[in-house]
Amino acid sequence: MSLTEIARKKDTEVPSYIIQSWLRNYGTIEFLRLWEKESNPNFKDEECTALVEKMKSSSFTLTLKQWTANTGAIGITSKQGKNGGTFAHPDIACEFSMWIDPTYSLDVIKKFRMASIGQ
Repeated sequence: MSLTEIARKKDTEVPSYIIQSWLRNYGTIEFLRLWEKESNPNFKDEECTALVEKMKSSSFTLTLKQWTANTGAIGITSKQGKNGGTFAHPDIACEFSMWIDPTYSLDVIKKFRMASIGQ
């Protein structure tokens, strides 16, 4: 799924800035870490820990390129050029959508609650 298109709905000018802001969030990195550990046998968790430590410095900004190159992450990727953008597994795209849009987040919570009651 295209995170670029999701972000474009929020800010048509600079969707990449929104994605970059999301990657600066510690909770985002922990979510990505959990997803990768569950879905990617080649994920380098020790490298993730090193990136988390670097994030504590105000002068360090984690980029998607650093994330994928250092950790071997597969859940989120970036393509340059025509039809390019940032793409993610649907689980990750859902997390991004919940971060970017409180209305979507509340909708997911309500659907979860309804599904829980139905069981």
